[in-house]
Amino acid sequence: MQTDNRKTILFITGAFVSNESWNEWKDFYESKGYKTIAPAWPFKDASPEVLRKRHPDPEVASIRLTQLIEHYEKIAKSLNEKPIIIGHSIGGLIAQILNQKGLASSIVAIHSVPPQGIMTFKFSFLKAGWGPLGFFTSTKKTFFMSFSQWQYAFANGLPLEWQEKGYQQLAIPESKLVVRDTITSAAKVDFIAPHHPILFIAGDNDHTIPHQLNHDNYKKYTDKDSVTDYKVFPGRNHFVLGQPGWQEIAVYILEWIQKQKN
Repeated sequence: MQTDNRKTILFITGAFVSNESWNEWKDFYESKGYKTIAPAWPFKDASPEVLRKRHPDPEVASIRLTQLIEHYEKIAKSLNEKPIIIGHSIGGLIAQILNQKGLASSIVAIHSVPPQGIMTFKFSFLKAGWGPLGFFTSTKKTFFMSFSQWQYAFANGLPLEWQEKGYQQLAIPESKLVVRDTITSAAKVDFIAPHHPILFIAGDNDHTIPHQLNHDNYKKYTDKDSVTDYKVFPGRNHFVLGQPGWQEIAVYILEWIQKQKN
């Protein structure tokens, strides 16, 4: 039996979008010699169309951040070696937490939701997050972005055709609880401890996670013997994974990965 010696990349999806967001990224990295997996969140292993039909979905509504961390922790531990973990948004936060647990050879946090204690009062951040937080609404029901909310929080700056395409293909209902958990101790990171290499990717046109949050996240890490890098890309919004020109970011990440001792 032939052994598969390819290094594994574990992609972790963020909130509000299907894990199908990674399809083109998987193809790209597999063409470069990597093995890739992009497992869905619990209760979300279905097409966006099916998940939207289930809204309001009490199972998805029940998802908590600690549950997600445990879900991806089990997946990482099931692999033959420590994977490279690439996460987007909340997926980036989970990647940071798994890294401090020693479960990654390196991580890339793309437009990462910041750990507990990193905050901004920038208007775009507050406006984009108000609906998903779902204050004064039932947490037993999922939150599904309206198209206008999607346009502001994810797809700002894109032509209408691209905004509509992304919304129809990838937008799904979400747990309000998991969004709220990102400002609690469930999202705590030890910034002082040594860690495996981290690359933060930010976009200067992201309403949901302004690039300043990513830079503050990056600057919090203080271990001088650990690799911590940061790169901001102009014109990138929160739909960065599907935004035209995503290949530029994928190539940059690939070159960074190849420089690390994975």
